[in-house]
Amino acid sequence: MHYDCIVTGRIIRKLRQEKALSQEVLSGLAGISRSHLAMIESGKKSANVNTLWSIADALHIPLSQIILMVENKIASDGGKQP
Repeated sequence: MHYDCIVTGRIIRKLRQEKALSQEVLSGLAGISRSHLAMIESGKKSANVNTLWSIADALHIPLSQIILMVENKIASDGGKQP
């Protein structure tokens, strides 16, 4: 299984939307710029572990949950759908 930043971005976007947070709010809570978050969500930028940790913390979920969701999505369908 290979890491897929597009799938990771889709998962982060889905989690953010489920919590009814804007990119502006989540990026502020995570301590990153809104444009950085937008690039991560679109798959144009791969987030490092520190950034993923900050995003997970801002969403009040463990980083392991995001990783598991990404792994499951890649394993199930290659990440074609959010």
